[in-house]
Amino acid sequence: MAKTILIVDDDPTQRRLMQAVLEKQGHHPETAESGEAGLERIRRGGIDVVLLDLVMPGMDGQETLEVIKAREPELPVIVLTAHGGIETVVKAMRAGAVDFFVKPASPERIAVSIRNAFKVKDLVGEVTRLKRAQSGQLGFKDMIASAPAMRQVVRLGERAAKSNIPILITGESGVGKELVARSIMAASDRAGRPFVAVNCGAIPENLVESTLFGHEKGAFTGAVAKHMGKFQEADGGTLFLDEIGELPLDMQVKLLRALQEGEVDPVGGKKPVKVDVRIISATNRDLAEQVKSGAFREDLFYRLNVFPIEVPSLSERADDIPALVRHFIARFNAQEGKSVLDATSETMDMLARHHWKGNVRQLENAVFRAVVLCDGDYLTPEDFPQISGLNPTLRQSDAERPAPVAETAAPAEPQEDAAQANGQGGAFPVDITDEGGHLRPLESIERDLIAFAIETYSGRMAEVARRLGLGRSTLYRKVREYDLDVDNFREAG
Repeated sequence: MAKTILIVDDDPTQRRLMQAVLEKQGHHPETAESGEAGLERIRRGGIDVVLLDLVMPGMDGQETLEVIKAREPELPVIVLTAHGGIETVVKAMRAGAVDFFVKPASPERIAVSIRNAFKVKDLVGEVTRLKRAQSGQLGFKDMIASAPAMRQVVRLGERAAKSNIPILITGESGVGKELVARSIMAASDRAGRPFVAVNCGAIPENLVESTLFGHEKGAFTGAVAKHMGKFQEADGGTLFLDEIGELPLDMQVKLLRALQEGEVDPVGGKKPVKVDVRIISATNRDLAEQVKSGAFREDLFYRLNVFPIEVPSLSERADDIPALVRHFIARFNAQEGKSVLDATSETMDMLARHHWKGNVRQLENAVFRAVVLCDGDYLTPEDFPQISGLNPTLRQSDAERPAPVAETAAPAEPQEDAAQANGQGGAFPVDITDEGGHLRPLESIERDLIAFAIETYSGRMAEVARRLGLGRSTLYRKVREYDLDVDNFREAG
C-alpha cells in the first residue's frame, strides 16, 4: 500500500509540484492549503508523513508543528522553507521536525528526506513497543486483530481480564498465545506487575519441581543456594504456563495443589510458601483427548479450563495478513537498519494465498528474511523464494518491479523526444508567430516551450531541466512565474 503523505502549503503551485513528485515516487499525496486544514486531515488519521511549509498566513508552520507533536508525537514532520535561515530551521527541529529542505528541492532530495522520516518512524515505533512490552502495558489495542475470529478473541480476553479466573488459551503452534496472555495481563488490575512465562515442555523432567516451586540450599546435589521458583517470582502478578500439556503427571498433582491452596512447597523446604498469582495456561494439544488417554489429570484439566479462549490459525484470519506484514516490516526496518516501505500488491496476494503451517511465527520469520534480502523500496515475490520459487539473484531491477499496492504504474517513456518530433516532418510544436505572422514575445514562447517539455517528458522535472539546459531551481521558478499546472501535463497513471 502506498504511503500517504500530507502536503501542507498555502502556495497552490508548490502543492501541485510536490504532489507530482510524490506520485512519481510511488506515494499517495494529499494536500492542505493551511495549518488548520492540515490539522483537520491529520485528526482523521491515516497520514504517514507530513510535509509542512513554515511560512503560511493564519496558523504558521511553527505553530502547526507544535500542535501536531502534541497530538501525534510519533508522526514524522518534514518542514519546508523558502528561506534557509538557520534560526528558523533549528527552532523547527527542536519542536520535533525530523528533517527540512529549502524550496524548491530536487525529487532526489525529497525522496531521501521521506525515506529518513520513515526510518525515524520505524525506530520510534519499535522503541515504544519495547518499552510497553517491558512495562507490561502491551495490550489488546496493540494487537493486529481486525479479522472477525480475532475480534472474538479480544472480546473474550477483555472479559476475562476483569477477574482472576483461570484461563486456558488453546490454538496451533505459532498463533500468538503468549501475546494474548500478555494482553490479558495488561488489561487486568495486575498490569505492571510481574509476568512470568514458563515453557513446561522445555524444562528437564528432573528440574520441573525446582523450576516451578523453588528449592532450599542443599535440597539436592548441585543446590548450592536457595532458589525462588516461578510461582514466587510471579507473586502478585501473572504466571503463564505455556505447553501445559507437556507437564509430567507427578508434577500435575503438585500443580493442582498449588492452585487450590494458593501455596507452594519448595524442594527441601520445611513449610509451604503463600503465593498470589493469576494462572493463564496455554497448549497446542487437545487436553480433553489427553484426559481420555490418561496423559493429563482430569481434575487439573477442569481447574485450568474454567475460561477457555481459542486463538485461530493464520488461515482463519487471513484478513490480518497485510497488516501483520507491514507491522513486521516496520519492526525489522528498525532492527536491521533497512528502509523497506511496503510489499507490492502481487506479493501481498501471494502471502494471503499461502498456507502458513507455522502461523504468525512462520510469517514473521519469512518477512524477516525478505526484509534482509530486499534491495529496493518494496518487497517482491523474489524476496520470498521459499514461497514463490523465484531465484532472488535473478530479481528485477527497481524500474521493472511491479507497482506497490494502490500505486499506479510509472509513466512510460515518451515515444519520441522533442528533437525527434521536430525533425520528422510537421511544424515546430510551439508557435513562434502570432495570427498576423509576427513574432510572439519571447516570454510567451518560453512559457509554451516549458509546458511542451513537461508534457513530453510526463512531468519528470529533472529530465525537463536537462533537456532545456536549465537549472532545476530555475525551472521551478519559471513554472511558478508562468502559473503552469503540472497536473495537466502528467500522463494518466
